[in-house]
Amino acid sequence: MGLKWTDSQEIAIELCEQFPDTDPKTVRFTDLYQWITELEEFDDDPKHSNEKILEAIILCWMDEVD
Repeated sequence: MGLKWTDSQEIAIELCEQFPDTDPKTVRFTDLYQWITELEEFDDDPKHSNEKILEAIILCWMDEVD
C-alpha cells in the first residue's frame, strides 16, 4: 500500500528519515513536491497536489522534528 497525498503524517515521517538534517521551515514547496513524488512508497497522482496539501505535510514534518 503506497503513500497518498492525504497521508500527511506518514509522508512527514518518511521525509524526516530521508532528510534528517533539513529544517522543514526552510523547505520550498517546489522542493517538497519533488521530494514527496520521489519517495519510494509514494503512489498517487502527482497532479493531485495543491498548496493546502503541501502545507499540511510541512506542519506534520515540523511536529515530527519537535
